[in-house]
Order: sequence, then structure tokens, then C-alpha cells
Amino acid sequence: MKGFRSFILRGNVVDLAVGIVIGAAFTAVVNGFVGAFLTPLVGLATGVAGDMSRKAFTVGATQFPYGAFINAAISFLLLATALYFLVVLPINKLHERLAPHQDVQAPKRDCPECLSPVPAQARRCAYCTVPLPNVSAQAGAETQRVG
Repeated sequence: MKGFRSFILRGNVVDLAVGIVIGAAFTAVVNGFVGAFLTPLVGLATGVAGDMSRKAFTVGATQFPYGAFINAAISFLLLATALYFLVVLPINKLHERLAPHQDVQAPKRDCPECLSPVPAQARRCAYCTVPLPNVSAQAGAETQRVG
């Protein structure tokens, strides 16, 4: 029981649960907005006033409710747009402002003894502590090998 309690109280699980509940509530709000405002506007634009969700066509004895699909597609687009502009974009801006910028990685070269990557300007390998040849001496040796 102690392991289960620590699992449930872990930050990621609680954050996920809160996100799901808020997402469900937000979905209800978006669906209400689509049903109350956008569906009638789509109906007016297509020349059919009224509720689009009830629109369907029939082939043989099978009915195809295309209006429900239109409502779902509009709802999805609204939800994705709102999440991007109201959640993702502000969080990214906040993260850029508060997160420390990482320095550009220095060029690397391999240590001749242990083959570990070390900064090109290093004089000693950080892994095996062997003294490294100067950069100019190493460049000259590579030129001799090539030529």
C-alpha cells in the first residue's frame, strides 16, 4: 500500500489527472460554443439555417449523419487552436524567459588514448587524464596523414 501511495502522489500522476479533468471541462465548453454559435453560422453559410448536427443523407436504408462530423471537426479545430494559443504558446514564452540558455557546444575532438570526445582546446583528457597534443600540432599531424 505504501508503494501505491507514493505512486499516486508522484507529481506526474497528479498533473496528468488534473489535466484530464480540466480537458474534459474545457471540451464541454468548446462543444457548447460550437453548438450555440458556430454550428448556426456554418448552417447560414451553407444556406441551411438551424442545427447542423441533425443533417444527414440516406443511401438505401442507411443514414449518414454528416452534421455530427462537421460539429466534431469544428470542435477539434477550436480545441486545438485554443490550447495552442492559451496554453502552449504562453508556456513556451515563460520557459524561454525563465530557463537558462545553454551555451553553444564547443567543438570536440577525440582523445588519442581513450577515444572519448573532449573539447578541441583541452590540454588534458577529462576521462583518462592523459595530456593531449596541442590543437596546432594535431592539425599538422592530420595534414601530414592526408598529404
